[in-house]
Amino acid sequence: MRTLTVGLVALVAVLLAVDFGAAAYAEYRVSRALRDGGDLVADPDVTVHGFPFLTQFADGRYSRVEIRAREVPTPYVEKTTIEATLRDVRIPPSDLVDGAVRTVPVGELDARVRIEATDLGRFLDIPDLQVSAPPADRSDGTGGSGGSGETTAGAVVLSGTVPVGPVDTAVSVTAELRLDGRGVSIVATDLYFGPEGRADYTIPDFLKPAVLGLFTRTIDEQQLPFGLRPTEVTAEGGQIVIEGEADDVTVDLSEIRTS
Repeated sequence: MRTLTVGLVALVAVLLAVDFGAAAYAEYRVSRALRDGGDLVADPDVTVHGFPFLTQFADGRYSRVEIRAREVPTPYVEKTTIEATLRDVRIPPSDLVDGAVRTVPVGELDARVRIEATDLGRFLDIPDLQVSAPPADRSDGTGGSGGSGETTAGAVVLSGTVPVGPVDTAVSVTAELRLDGRGVSIVATDLYFGPEGRADYTIPDFLKPAVLGLFTRTIDEQQLPFGLRPTEVTAEGGQIVIEGEADDVTVDLSEIRTS
């Protein structure tokens, strides 16, 4: 009986190793197809969810596949992180085996571009830029949805050191994030002194438009993975996140970057 138990445990261990190994191989094949087609600087992270993998492989259908590529350059922002979540993915087993994965039917596709505060700061020429959500208290006029690290739709607080007349001063502003076609506009609307309403700096009224203008800019033609059109822009955890979604589409793995 003890020998049988040991044998069963060993068999389960072997089956698990085979399943994880097959999943890792499939993730590698998809990752290489994405890197080669998208001219990426490194293999993107690919994770195939669902267990066991081999039953999904045999059926040619996968419940969820997640893709993430870091440090992806764009013409406007020095580098971004691009992500995609693919649900109800159909890939014939033969395509994975021979590495011929290219076009993939997908039931649901969510795509995102994440811009870190430091990279947005380079774009705005504000090296110490910080991004946070406005406070939940709507009495300050920001219409916020939580403190720093939360998600907010359309409203954000930007902080950084900028020239105010002849002096460099650390200031904060409230700004709106707006979609304009495929572009994203960051429009500073007012100076921000915190939910307590106490100012720790003074800016003359005649300099206010110039200061707000330093935090206002448009990121033109921001394209999501697989050519998805942006439908939402938010601030999340110190990042600007541009998102879009689509149903029942066929993605070309060679076009993760189409802009």
